[in-house]
Amino acid sequence: MHDYEVFPEREEGPGAIYIEAADKVTLKKIREMTFVNAKEILGIIYSSKSGNTQLKWRQTRKKSGKVHGEASANALVNLVESGVLTQEWVDNYLKLSQEKDNTSSSSSVSNKKAV
Repeated sequence: MHDYEVFPEREEGPGAIYIEAADKVTLKKIREMTFVNAKEILGIIYSSKSGNTQLKWRQTRKKSGKVHGEASANALVNLVESGVLTQEWVDNYLKLSQEKDNTSSSSSVSNKKAV
């Protein structure tokens, strides 16, 4: 059985997870993790232990929201596996990123030739 109102939190620093909610109660602390019961989630701040991922999710409407930040390849895999992102979205994002990189490197090459 899953309780969709229970979330893990970790103190500040590498690996921090913070839940911003209209109503939040601490349930239990196990080692460095604190489990909270949170209702009406307004935002989630996540920082990976490696420092390669820094994400902030902000609620836009009910259960919908926007994510801002930098995500490692490993974080993207985890987000797809957990159902937060679809594989199709990641594939499209990677394709657009690759096209952007190719455009900027070809323009810098043409600039070098013109100089």
